[in-house]
Amino acid sequence: MQIDEQIYLDFWPSIPYNNNQGRGDTMNQKERLMKVLDISEQEAMEIIATDKEIDKGADPFPLTAEQKKVEKKARQADRKPTAYKFTKRERKPNETKGHLIAEIANFLTNSVDNLEITNKERVIAFEVDGKKFELTLTQKRK
Repeated sequence: MQIDEQIYLDFWPSIPYNNNQGRGDTMNQKERLMKVLDISEQEAMEIIATDKEIDKGADPFPLTAEQKKVEKKARQADRKPTAYKFTKRERKPNETKGHLIAEIANFLTNSVDNLEITNKERVIAFEVDGKKFELTLTQKRK
């Protein structure tokens, strides 16, 4: 046996089996299991059958309800509370926008009905000929 074949056999469970590896290795999965694990042919066939069931989604080793609770608790990570408080930042009033909204409202008072400043720095709502309109003032960033 060559050194690279020995390394392959030592790490076989983590490397997928491939018959065509260019080394003349024609050993099938059952024979490889029997050789590497030193087990009988029947045990190797049982391992292969169990592997196929697991691949299809079967659970060959079901847990009791109590074992499932313990397993779930073990999988949950402990989370420490944050060391800081989340506080909502209070917006600074934008006097320029407030002044502009007030000036626009003054300008529109004589020509529209039901003029209302819904947001003192942003929105003016009003009616013209029974139709509702809304002006929204936006300031572009630098």
